[in-house]
Order: sequence, then structure tokens, then C-alpha cells
Amino acid sequence: MPSVLFVCSRNSGKSQMAAALLRSRSGGRVDVYSAGTRPGPAVNEEARASLARLGVVLGNERPTLLDPELLADVDRVVVLGYEAVVAPVPGMKGTIEAWHLDEPSAHGIQGETRMDLIRDELDDRVAGLIKELGVEDLQIDEEEDEPTVVITPSSRCRSGS
Repeated sequence: MPSVLFVCSRNSGKSQMAAALLRSRSGGRVDVYSAGTRPGPAVNEEARASLARLGVVLGNERPTLLDPELLADVDRVVVLGYEAVVAPVPGMKGTIEAWHLDEPSAHGIQGETRMDLIRDELDDRVAGLIKELGVEDLQIDEEEDEPTVVITPSSRCRSGS
């Protein structure tokens, strides 16, 4: 089973959201972890509420300090934002990649709207990651729920022949 570690500086917002989204989309087919380089005191409540609006429950997660042993053991390390810096450790088997997210507050967007924009960008990136990992994505696109009817010339009814 593939394993992914999401890291941000405080492990209170972005990395927690990314981990929750991957857990939700993968249905337990990916070992998912999150950590921070300088963990904050608690998970950001706006992040928790933003996930809840998608039906994703964050649970009792708490900010956690990045563990070098975990870093060495996972298949993928995804560093979120610009503040956290993660260097490879001896014996590391996986890869490190950075997801530089658009920061809505740089455009004057705050509060619930800011967090929902971050969540949506993370969700798009997590969907791409699931494809890369070769894991079935359990997220159902609401637009794909509607049946599609395609009418071709050969499917039209003909009368009188």
C-alpha cells in the first residue's frame, strides 16, 4: 500500500486538510500522515469547517512534529506552502515534492472563502496524486452523477420505412 506524508510548517491547516482529503478519496488504500516542522497548538477550526462542508471529517487530529523515522519510511513526502523546509534523511526510500499553493490572503481574501479556496486547490491536487499512485478515487464528481444521453444519427427513430 502506498504511503504519503503531508508536511507544512504548523500542521494545523493545509497538511491536515490534504491528509483528510486523501484519506477520504482513497478509502483506506493509502497510508496517510501529516506533520509540521513547527507544530501549532491546535488544528485550525476554519480548516475543519471547510472540510466538513465537503462531508470530510477531520476527527481528533492534532498537530504533530515531523518524525525523521516516518520521513524515511513513506513513499511520498508532499511539502505544502513556502514556510516548511524538509531535507532528505539517511535511508529515505521515498521522494520529496513541493506543492506551492496560491495564497488567497495575498489577494485580500480571508476567512471561510480563503479556506474553501485552499481546500479546493488541495482537493484538485490530491485527485491528481491518487491517479499517480494508481489508486481508485472514491470521490464522485457531482456532474458525472447525471446520466448522459448522446443522440447519434443511427440512434434516431425512423418512421415509415
